[in-house]
Order: sequence, then C-alpha cells, then structure tokens
Amino acid sequence: MRAALYDRYGPPEVLYEGTVRKPVAKPGEVLVRVHATSVNGGELLGRAGRVRLVTGLVGRGFPKRIGMDFTGEVAALGSAVPGLMLGDRVWGVMSRTFGSAAEFVAVRPRQLALAPAGLDLVEAAALPVGTTVITALRDKVRLKPGERLLVRGASGGVGNVAVQLGRAYGAHVTALARAANLDFVRGLGADEAFDYAITGAVDLGPFDVVFDTVGTELGTYRRLLAPGGRMVSIAFDIDHVVPSLSYILASAVFGSRRVRFFSGRPTHRLFADLTGYVESGALRPVVDSVHPLADIAAAHRALEAGGVRGKHVIRIDHT
Repeated sequence: MRAALYDRYGPPEVLYEGTVRKPVAKPGEVLVRVHATSVNGGELLGRAGRVRLVTGLVGRGFPKRIGMDFTGEVAALGSAVPGLMLGDRVWGVMSRTFGSAAEFVAVRPRQLALAPAGLDLVEAAALPVGTTVITALRDKVRLKPGERLLVRGASGGVGNVAVQLGRAYGAHVTALARAANLDFVRGLGADEAFDYAITGAVDLGPFDVVFDTVGTELGTYRRLLAPGGRMVSIAFDIDHVVPSLSYILASAVFGSRRVRFFSGRPTHRLFADLTGYVESGALRPVVDSVHPLADIAAAHRALEAGGVRGKHVIRIDHT
C-alpha cells in the first residue's frame, strides 16, 4: 500500500510517497481504510530530528512513517471486536506509533469512534486533535461558565478548537493570534482578539484559565492568572527544553498557580464526546488546505511557514 515515508531527518523535502506492506486486522483490531489525516506540530519536530529521544524509539530505524490521526471507514474486523460493522465511518488516532498517512491502518477499538453523521471525512480530519482540547479544558482545568479564558495560538489546529469549545463551555474567550487572523478567530466565537505582535502580556488579564499552544514565555503568561487561576500548556519551548520543562515541574511544587502539561492519549470515550460536540453544533472543522498524499511535503512546509487557520489535511485517494 502507499504511505508517507522518510529515510533521514531533515526538512519537509525528506518526505515522499512510498510503498509498505498493508496491515491486517489481528484479533482485537480494526482495519481502517484511511480517507484523510492531518499535519500536527509534533510531527514537524519528529521529522526534523529535534525530538530523537522520542522518534528514535518509534519503529526500527529508517524508513520511518508519519501521521498521528485519521478518518476513514472500517475495512475489516479482527475477532473479538464488538460494536462496529464493515463500512462504518470512524475517526481516531494512532497509539504509540506513527503511520496514519497511509492507505490503511490497523488499530485497537479504543483508539477510534464513529465519526459525526453527515460530516465529510476529509474535513473531519481537522478535528481529532479536539480530544486534546477536551482533556485540557474540561478535565484538567475544569473550565466553568463565566470564567475568563485566554487562548494562545488561537487560529491554529488546536487553538481554533479551544476557542470554539471555550465558547461552548460558557467562558469569556480572549484569543491571541496574528493580525491577519483576528477576524477569523472572532468568527469562531472569541469575545476578544488581539495581535500577539503588538499586544504584550502586560496589557492582558487577569484570566481564570490560560490555554497555551505555543510553549514559550510560560512564566509571563502564568502571571496573568487570577487567584485560583489555572494554566494548561500542550507545548514547551523546543529551543530551551530543560528550562521550559523545569519551569513546568517547579510550578507544580511552588505556588498555587500550577502550569499543567500533558501529552494527550485519546480514548474511545473522548472521541465519542468529540463526535457529540460536532453533532450538537458546538464545534466545526476548520481546514486551511488539502493536499494529496504525494504532496505531503508541501503540507509540512505550509505548517512550518506559520499563519495557519485550522489544519493542513492530507487526503488519501484510493484507486
């Protein structure tokens, strides 16, 4: 089958469409015919070789696979897989491996759920990352109606979902984004939107919750928290890894305003909740661009260039 591969760490140009063995559904597994996947920030770091302590443990050397999330249809069922039927439309995420940028993936049922009814599966590929936002806002910091929420990186693949769900949870949402994207994030539900290039942290706050997708200046934004405030970050400063992670750990020990950091591990239940938010109208997919699998390098270049609105999606065409 066709899959996106790379033979060495490097720029987007190391990615290419190659051929690998098609997986089979073992007992307790689901074979999914993939319709689409999306490009995630962590994949850029992995492909570039900037997190080799992680990527070096995934697979057995080169060529390496890429892709974390997927949408598609159930193509085959292993034994002992209840609740699914051939042809069911599903979405989900890989577990501890990469490889969803391919024609087929084999996963455990806990890694997926039925996709929202009526939603195009290519557009839907912009939303599996929403499970991270649900975990962060609903489960980690327990965002409440009426609280003031700040979203950094509000126009990006994760940030746009945080704006939408923040609004759905009844919060007053303040968005930080590029000047060109301010009207865009307001259209998603932000009550206020500011250009991060000209609006400093000293001009903002206080906030009950800060949701950070950037990973830099964590201390600066932590100081914007009101008494009882909470901060959650899904990123750290890749150029200053040790100080950044040390600060996050120290915040859990000293002071009441802890910075929560986590690596999302979506479950069937989270994906089912995500489906519910879409079907209720609280959340919609935002797709910046769609690329065929053979053009995956262009999608990576586009995300690295910045200024994204939503997600860059990879469409998997089947002949």
